[in-house]
Amino acid sequence: MDPEKQAPSASSQSSAKPRSSSSKKRNKRKKTKNPGSSAQTPVSSKNESEEFEERSESPTPMSLHSMSTERPDLSCAKPQDRNVALAEPSVPGRLPEKGDNKVFPPIMKNWTKEHVRDWLITELRISPKVAQNLYDQEFSGACLVSFNKSHLKELGVPLAPTLQILQEVETYSKCSETSMRLQESQKFEKMVQENLEAQTVTTDSGFHSESVSVQHEVKDAFEESVTEPFHEHLQIQTPSPLKPAFCVLRPFDKSSVPVFYTEHHFLPAVTSPSNLLEPVHEYQLLPDSNEISQKEALFEFTNEMFCFAASCMNSRTNGTIHFGVKDEPEQEHGQIIGHKISSMRLYTEAFESNVEKYFEPQHIDTARMCLRPPVFVQVQCEDGTASDKWVIEVDVVPQYSETQESVFYTILVIPSVEKHQQQSKIECLFVREGLKKVNVLSDSNPRVYQDKIKELNDKVKHWASARRAAEERYETPPSSEQQGQRLKQLITRGQDSLSDSMQVFVVTDKCPSSQLEYMDFLKELNLFTVFDFDPETDANGACHFYRKDRAANLHFPHMYTTQDKTSVIAKLNLFKQTSWVFCNGQAGEENDSERPLSQGEWLKKRSGDINNMVSFLCSADLLPKHRLLVLIVLHTPVSDISSPILETFCALHRSLEGMDNMLCLCKDATVFSHWKNFVEVRCKEDISNKCIYTLSLHEISSTIKKLKEPQTRASRRFLPSTGSSSVLLEKKEEEMMTDLEILCENECEKTEIETNKSFEEFKKNTEEVFYRGGQVSWWNFYLSEQPGSLPFIKRDKYDELHQLICPAQSYTSPCVIVSLFHHPGCGGTTLAKHVLWSLKKKFRCAVVKNQMATNKDIALQVKTLLTYGKQDQSGYTPVLLLVDNWYDADDLKQCIISTATDRSQPNNLVVLILNCERTPVPDKTSINCYNPNVFISTKLSSKEKNLFSEKYQELKDNHEKPDTFYAFMIMKNDFSKDYISDLVSNILKDLDVGSHQGRLLSFLALLNTYVNGSYMSLALCEELTGIRNPLWMQETLEEKMNPYSTLLITFNVEEHGTYQAVRILHPMIAENCIKVFGENQVHLSDITIDLLHCDSIYKTCMGKDFLNQFIQSMLVTRTRREHGDDKTTLFSPLIEDIQKEEGFDKIKEVLEKAIDRFDRSATLPQALARHMCLNEKDFECALKWALDAQSKRSNSYIADTVGQIYKSHLKKLIEDSKEPSSEVLDECLELASKAMSAFKESQELAKKDEQNDPFDRYGRKVRTGYNTSGYLGETEVIIMLLDLITDLPVFPISDRHKRDKMLQVLRGQQPVSMLGNHNDPEINATVNVLKDHGRFLVSLKPRLKEIFTFFENYFIYFRPRHVPLNKETVDERNKRKASELFKKYITFFSCSEEEKEQERARNPKLSHQQVIEEHRRELEMIQADSFAGLLQSLSHKNLGENIFEKWNFIFENSVSRYPSTSDTVNYILANIVLHSAQPNSSLLKKYEELVSLLNDVLQREGTRSNLPELYYLCMLLMWPSKHQTLKNFTEYDNISTYIASAKKSFHKRFGFIFPSRSAIAHFFLGKSSGLKRIVSKAKLDQILFESNPTEDDYPNLHSLWHSGLAWSTRNIREKLLRVKGKSENGDIYVTYGANTKIMIRPAYLGDIRSGYSREDVSFYIGFTLEGPVAYDVKYEK
Repeated sequence: MDPEKQAPSASSQSSAKPRSSSSKKRNKRKKTKNPGSSAQTPVSSKNESEEFEERSESPTPMSLHSMSTERPDLSCAKPQDRNVALAEPSVPGRLPEKGDNKVFPPIMKNWTKEHVRDWLITELRISPKVAQNLYDQEFSGACLVSFNKSHLKELGVPLAPTLQILQEVETYSKCSETSMRLQESQKFEKMVQENLEAQTVTTDSGFHSESVSVQHEVKDAFEESVTEPFHEHLQIQTPSPLKPAFCVLRPFDKSSVPVFYTEHHFLPAVTSPSNLLEPVHEYQLLPDSNEISQKEALFEFTNEMFCFAASCMNSRTNGTIHFGVKDEPEQEHGQIIGHKISSMRLYTEAFESNVEKYFEPQHIDTARMCLRPPVFVQVQCEDGTASDKWVIEVDVVPQYSETQESVFYTILVIPSVEKHQQQSKIECLFVREGLKKVNVLSDSNPRVYQDKIKELNDKVKHWASARRAAEERYETPPSSEQQGQRLKQLITRGQDSLSDSMQVFVVTDKCPSSQLEYMDFLKELNLFTVFDFDPETDANGACHFYRKDRAANLHFPHMYTTQDKTSVIAKLNLFKQTSWVFCNGQAGEENDSERPLSQGEWLKKRSGDINNMVSFLCSADLLPKHRLLVLIVLHTPVSDISSPILETFCALHRSLEGMDNMLCLCKDATVFSHWKNFVEVRCKEDISNKCIYTLSLHEISSTIKKLKEPQTRASRRFLPSTGSSSVLLEKKEEEMMTDLEILCENECEKTEIETNKSFEEFKKNTEEVFYRGGQVSWWNFYLSEQPGSLPFIKRDKYDELHQLICPAQSYTSPCVIVSLFHHPGCGGTTLAKHVLWSLKKKFRCAVVKNQMATNKDIALQVKTLLTYGKQDQSGYTPVLLLVDNWYDADDLKQCIISTATDRSQPNNLVVLILNCERTPVPDKTSINCYNPNVFISTKLSSKEKNLFSEKYQELKDNHEKPDTFYAFMIMKNDFSKDYISDLVSNILKDLDVGSHQGRLLSFLALLNTYVNGSYMSLALCEELTGIRNPLWMQETLEEKMNPYSTLLITFNVEEHGTYQAVRILHPMIAENCIKVFGENQVHLSDITIDLLHCDSIYKTCMGKDFLNQFIQSMLVTRTRREHGDDKTTLFSPLIEDIQKEEGFDKIKEVLEKAIDRFDRSATLPQALARHMCLNEKDFECALKWALDAQSKRSNSYIADTVGQIYKSHLKKLIEDSKEPSSEVLDECLELASKAMSAFKESQELAKKDEQNDPFDRYGRKVRTGYNTSGYLGETEVIIMLLDLITDLPVFPISDRHKRDKMLQVLRGQQPVSMLGNHNDPEINATVNVLKDHGRFLVSLKPRLKEIFTFFENYFIYFRPRHVPLNKETVDERNKRKASELFKKYITFFSCSEEEKEQERARNPKLSHQQVIEEHRRELEMIQADSFAGLLQSLSHKNLGENIFEKWNFIFENSVSRYPSTSDTVNYILANIVLHSAQPNSSLLKKYEELVSLLNDVLQREGTRSNLPELYYLCMLLMWPSKHQTLKNFTEYDNISTYIASAKKSFHKRFGFIFPSRSAIAHFFLGKSSGLKRIVSKAKLDQILFESNPTEDDYPNLHSLWHSGLAWSTRNIREKLLRVKGKSENGDIYVTYGANTKIMIRPAYLGDIRSGYSREDVSFYIGFTLEGPVAYDVKYEK
């Protein structure tokens, strides 16, 4: 009840009643103002105080109508607000007048153009000229509310009036909306009055009628909710009263009902007796413990309690006295304070032991029957956390059967003032009189005394009679059987059981500890999110109870407020583990966003986060509505219309558009009554038929658990362990491994479903789903092992795969990959799972079920599975991990080695990865794979055919239509194309291709044919076929698509959420469906354009992002052999098929439609640009689309496309002009220049390219190469241009040296002007064009040199991180092309022998400098003029001395005092290369001389040189050894510094290449000394060739290195030095002497195990330009 409606409470003791000393002290304290109470007292204005007095005198509460008709005082409103403020709430839309009192319609968009013109002139005082201009242009109210600034500007409205109009329109709209809301409030007055007035609620024991105060609370709160926003909008400055927050009283005579009161909130004001059954209330506040002793406090408690009890018993009315609540009059009346209680037992004992002291002996038993023991109600803080205070309540129930017509006197003890004085007693007779109790015996006049006694005896008889009648009229509550049935129907949605696929939201308040055990039904549900409003839930509430057995992540609402839905799903582990959300913060947190808040703070600071979270969780692309159930679990009554839990309910109600998905579980009828009333007011909906309130929580829990589907998994699941033992896998621990589907050794055994009557149906359905084309389940294997069943079909490759895996002891590596390659749809994954099933008792088997998981996450979960149930015992049961079509199995292996392997057993297998990979050429892929592997294809052996035939007979016996199990039938018929063609033709013969069914089938066929693994969500398919409301499953997709549904399969998808999806049974069926559509004149382009036009696909829906990726990938993704495809194409297979069947025009139309649909995509306009360039030769149009793509996303590939268009245009121009004119030449040079600029841009952008593949739907595939297309394209353009220029007729035909002269110009040896003037005007015009582009022409040769230098460094210093075997990669193709172009470059710019002879004839004595230049040109011709070129020449033994002699001459005849650093570095390397090829050559310098030479360079360059090659030589020549001979060189001590400099310099120069490539080790550390200990990689390759004569090609040689087999070759071990070091902090260190400690990077990350353990290791050292690398790392112990 509102405190404004309460009358002042009289003192509980009359003035005539004897009082104890402590009572006097307390009353004295009551008169003293409490200084701490002012903060809790609302501040009211003078008018509001007067109103309070008027209302408190009136017994009738103020109605909503009277509240709503009051008008706000606008005297304090801001000037700009007054126009709006004057509008009357009762007449929305009536605007303030400026003189003519014109009335405008309430909704602005309904205004006519006359209204708009008048409003602009009279209200906004806009210029009449402007207003008339808008009037003339038909500017109505609809225009006014929809136009923006740019629109008004186009209509000729100046800027200032434009801004004024927009501001006033916004202000008017807000005010109009609020005014209408106030008007609507009047409509609900009658409804609220009827629902809340005199509502009687009954309980199981005792009698209780809900207080009228609840009616007042709801009304006042509603008044507040509808008026406050209006006042706030008008910015009224007058202070408003703070409405006190009320708590709902504990249900009368219900001691076990869990209730909480909130400190400083209020209980309803006390009332006089009404119908005797409705309890009266009295509030008492005992003195603080620091003011009186505990004994005095107990005396006060019993005194007040028994006096109140006697007054109720005599008046025959139910009643409750509350200790810990203020009883002062006015605003503090009913405020909850609470008492700190040291022992509840003392109060209970005081109650029990003092009954006989206060009542007469004949009435002691009656008093005991009428008084209920004290109930202790905990007081919680305003933020929802628990406090140490309590309210003590005692109920009095004077039933007629106990009290009859008796009168109950009370004996009060008066404490003595003196210590030894005897206590006196006085007899009292208390009755209820109004709001207070009075002592009838207080009058000292004997006559009056006798009259009162006589009068009271008559009244007691009357009261007793009335009590008896009231009890007889009392009706027992209805049976709860109906609600039990309703619970079953609502929670199952009319089905027989609660489906496991249902995602459940739970909204709950604080659950009392006594009820927690009945919240166990939550553990049986598929909980998605729990909205918990208990701040202490994780300490002692529902969350703590749930997490004992189930996994749940603790979250806060603000974690859901982001635009990136995908990242939220991944970070919060949604769909994998329950998200338990602290909706009102967590106790103990101090952060504003995470600490508990009071109700007022919550509404201001946290309600927005809750709304955002609800919008996120209820969006259609996260969860389909038909799979969502929201449970509202209420343990205590909601007492305020702005309660946080009610706000959350309203947010859910809005997002889900009603109550269809919701069910409220209320603890009892009282909780339901309050909840129902508030929801009716807020949501305007009667929720009675959606609420369960007569069942106990125990009954609800048991009912829900009984409704669960029979479990298909054993309740106790076991993992195999060492020594043939087993360990129990706890459900909570299994849930923590979110990315793994664990196969237990007792999988499918002793499950509920086997003993259920529905088992036969389950068995048939399981077989049908699999044999129709669904994924195999463990149940398929289990059922095939049961008596009477044929064994599961064992494929021929089963034994071979089984033998590769077993025995595990045969492997010496901790992690091994075994690959299974297969055609799509030929049973590869089924075979892999069959092997897992057979090995489930030897391995701990698991399948990676989440394709979005990262390798690191999987490795951590594999480690958990591996070590589960083990403490310190030695030995593990290995994990057999199945990954299906995994993006990078090698990286997964390294992550597992790094994370999960045991350092104490480095050579024992702990994880075996079974990599199941789809490929169009499994046989070739198998041959080229370096891992142990098998393959299967779309060809059955005769043995397999017999097995399928036998299985078919069994299916015929057990199923009605086994011929419709098409996936099985396709395999049974050996993948016969004729069978599939006939099958599809027969099923689709009556298909209406224009119907909903035909449209959906065409979409699925197109996607499944051209995008492997594609699908559409079930919800989208239902929408496309016209199924509008799947909530109650009135119509299914299978029924809607019949008879074509036999070609479809529904399955679960776990990618960014869990949902159901649909695809065609088999890829070959999809291909034939496309053919059938073609025969019906529905071509590929028609289906594609229809798919692009279908708006439903691109709206918010489940799996929308993936579907969009499927569609775009289908249009742009090309096939490439290096990716495992059977061929390389210029365009996507779909585009190429459209080209073959329908021509170029359809390609353009399709791609243009796609660009319109995906307007932000850059790859689609890029694809169209490539089509226009390559197919249609429309270079202008191609350039337009390429530039459009570049404007949307700038990367090296799109820039390369721009360059390719210019290059193609140039090539076409040259081809079409056999003898180019000067105009054509000029155009060619312009095109070449533009092409080169575009390619240069591509080269720069390649350094910043994103590494992820944009069409990898999992966002994990990394591009395997650095994009060098820009370099190659620029080279091709230059070579093309050189071909054109060198053949130009600018010299006489008779001039034999015309080409050499042109090359001299291009080399910069002669100016362009030397081309001279000619008599032929055309030749002169050509020469003039060349002169105009002279600088450009001269730059061509140096630019080519730069590009070839880049290619040398790229291909010689680096190797790809992932090298597919027998697959020519893009890099390898580019390397081959670059080599061919280099040959042309040499041909162009090398001097002919004739030219050399002429030069020698002119200069018989060539200078040293000229000879040096000639040597450099010769070295350039054989690619040995650079450091990288010299490294490449390691494999050219025959050129060793020739190369060295030229470098020796260059070095020895240097003009400057010191040769350049690069020349010196190259000269030293030339010595090392020559020594590697011809170690006995007499030309070689001594080792010491080379070190001295290197030392001189180091002294000049220091440690900051930009040449990593310099520091590379330091590693080769100055690497320390135990028998060091270089005592004189101090640089020996600085080797660690030089290594650091090498890494820094190398990364500075080549850092942009590193993500895709790694540095190559060209040399290794050998056992000898001097130059002999520098062993080249080429030498080691030669040893491998000789040791493995069958391994005679590069790819297999690479396999030896990659697999590690090379290190086990005896000759290599004899050649290389095995170095000992230590692993520290994840790195390797080797120590020489006392001060030299060198860090060495392991070649493979998995070589060093996690844990930062200091271990002794040994390894071989390889030298890369980045630094030393450790190979074949082994732990010594």
